[in-house]
Formats: sequence, structure tokens, C-alpha cells
Amino acid sequence: MTHFLLQLPNNFSRTLSVSASASTSISNGSPPSVPQSGGPVIVELPLDKIRRPLMRTRSNDQQKVKQLMDSITQIGLQVPIDVLEVDGEYYGFSGCHRYEAHQQLGLPTIRCKIRRGTKETLRHHLR
Repeated sequence: MTHFLLQLPNNFSRTLSVSASASTSISNGSPPSVPQSGGPVIVELPLDKIRRPLMRTRSNDQQKVKQLMDSITQIGLQVPIDVLEVDGEYYGFSGCHRYEAHQQLGLPTIRCKIRRGTKETLRHHLR
């Protein structure tokens, strides 16, 4: 666990709220450890590990993809895509423009917020 020290001037009277999350990268191809309970985890997943079941039925705004490519090149991805993990498989239903921007840029991974789900949850998303 990493600890941070925040020093403020004595005359600083505002209340601060600080939060942090762990970010994990999958470089060896093995899946991340997603907790059985609790909230989502943020990880870098290889693009080829994410199934995109709705890609064939939806098209992206190419101007938006181009703008995201420019932004990702300059400052990186600011908002991770949401991914559902069911029985060790990863399914992406949102972040279509961000995902395509990463593909077109030739980036091997994308930052994801992973939530564990059941097969019933997956069926619900596929309706």
C-alpha cells in the first residue's frame, strides 16, 4: 500500500476530500484479480481481451473518434471504459468511441473499470 503526505499552509481553511484507486496493468496476459465483492477495480486490459458484442449493430461517429484520438495522444485516456467480467471473460458495452480510438491509434491496452457480474447480468446487457 502506498501512503501519501499532503502538506497545506497553516492558513488553508478549506475542507478537502481525497480518494485514490489502485491501477493494475496486465502485461503477462493473465487476467486481473477482480474482488468477489466490493466496488469496481481500474485496470489496463489488452484490447483483444475485451469482447464487444454490440459492435456489429452500432456505428461510431468518426469525428468524435478522431477528436478522442487527438486527446488520447496529447493527455491520455481520462475516463476508463466500463467492462463487465463474467466467469473470467470481459465484455464491453460502453466506451465505444474510446475503444475505437485506442484501436485506430494502435494502442495495445485500454484503462477499464471492471465490475464482476453474473450470466444473468450479461443476458440483461445483451437484450
